Amino acid sequence: MENRGLDPVPDHERTGRVRTLFPTWVTANLTVLLLTVGAGLTVFNGLNVWQVLAVAVVASVLSFGLVGLVSVAGKRGGAPGMALSRAVFGQRGNLFPGALLWVVRWGWETVNAVTGSYALLAVLHLLFGVRSTPTLILVTLTAFVAGGFLVSGIGIGALRVASRVSVGLFGGASLLVLGHLVGTAPWRSVLEQPPGPAAMMVAGVGTLVAGGLSWVPSAPDFARYLPRSAPDRAMVAAAVGGALVTIPPMVATGAVMAVSSPHLAVAKDPVAFIGELLPRWLSVPYLLTAVIGMALVNAMSMYSAGFTAQTLGFAVPRAWAVGVNATISLLLGGTLMMVATSFVDTFLSFLTLLGVTFSAWTGVFGVDLLRGRVYDSAALMDTRPRSGYWYSGGYSRQAMGAWGAALVVGLLFTDVEWFTGPLGTSWTGRHGLGWAVTILVAAGVYAALPRPADGTGGAPARF
Repeated sequence: MENRGLDPVPDHERTGRVRTLFPTWVTANLTVLLLTVGAGLTVFNGLNVWQVLAVAVVASVLSFGLVGLVSVAGKRGGAPGMALSRAVFGQRGNLFPGALLWVVRWGWETVNAVTGSYALLAVLHLLFGVRSTPTLILVTLTAFVAGGFLVSGIGIGALRVASRVSVGLFGGASLLVLGHLVGTAPWRSVLEQPPGPAAMMVAGVGTLVAGGLSWVPSAPDFARYLPRSAPDRAMVAAAVGGALVTIPPMVATGAVMAVSSPHLAVAKDPVAFIGELLPRWLSVPYLLTAVIGMALVNAMSMYSAGFTAQTLGFAVPRAWAVGVNATISLLLGGTLMMVATSFVDTFLSFLTLLGVTFSAWTGVFGVDLLRGRVYDSAALMDTRPRSGYWYSGGYSRQAMGAWGAALVVGLLFTDVEWFTGPLGTSWTGRHGLGWAVTILVAAGVYAALPRPADGTGGAPARF
């Protein structure tokens, strides 16, 4: 059981290895929703399989390159991402991006929980012919959320072990699916698909990048046990490599499936639809391993969300803070499964908003990191006015101004199911690039402003 919360990890406990980050970032992408996204790139964007592969590779490098970069902050400061964020935004200022990211993370965990519950329901139907009922939906959803809560509540050790196991299981099952597709897919139709417009490739990159950006603020959480001597390049390579071995193959598999089964791109229950596309001997083990993978995705998100809750002032142990998010995802997940008429539309709209929200924080935090930020552990944990990260009234005006401006501009370029900004119908907005505008504005404004002076005197971190 990991008992450490926000407090930075002292040097003598930093026994981690960079290689442990690779299965962590593979696990972060173990969701069958990537198959649905791949199908959508073919059906809605009109891309052929080669373009889909190119989109997935570019998106993986862009999004998880940022994940790897920000994970370096965890090595430097030894603390969770949202605790390190206090050094950038100020003790009070950090409450604003922290609260917003915490609320948005509810949605991410809800989507994962619903997908995992769908997978469990699909297995029950395939094995026993059980039909979905409101009661059964709540039972499977509760079981899925409880599994994620158990692993995340135990802590980083359980997450590392479970990630290694899930990578092997899901990787093996995915290879079986690929082997089945090699023999059964309509390859002539797949390979003869004409290429789609370049603009649709740009839109596809925007969709996939948005999902990857959700892991950026969490990146330090999984790197804080690494020694200070851990090489930065290796950390970035582990993040990008974990994405590349997962996202492109799964997205391309979804694109191949969609050639003969285009309804995959619009299925209300995409997991059950995938189960019906495969023979029973293959669909059952594949969906079971998918459940494990998605439960761990949720566990990783809950693990980080627990730290975020603590930075917001929830004076409870880390495991209890994780339980808050587990309860919220259970309530929201039940609502989504009962009420939503189009799971895919809801998911894609959520991804767009997710990208804008996380990009505003990433732009400011990333520039601060590249400026050579050194974290003071005592100042990070001191939330009183005498804290070295109090700045002016508890706020870094430069960071808050850049973050707020970027968030507003990003929403102007947003066009989703529930909201269209004034510039949402522009070329940038229609192609899902609100996240790119957001991160550029955040980074540009913060870089142009003078660096705020903190009260630590630039001293190295103390333990």
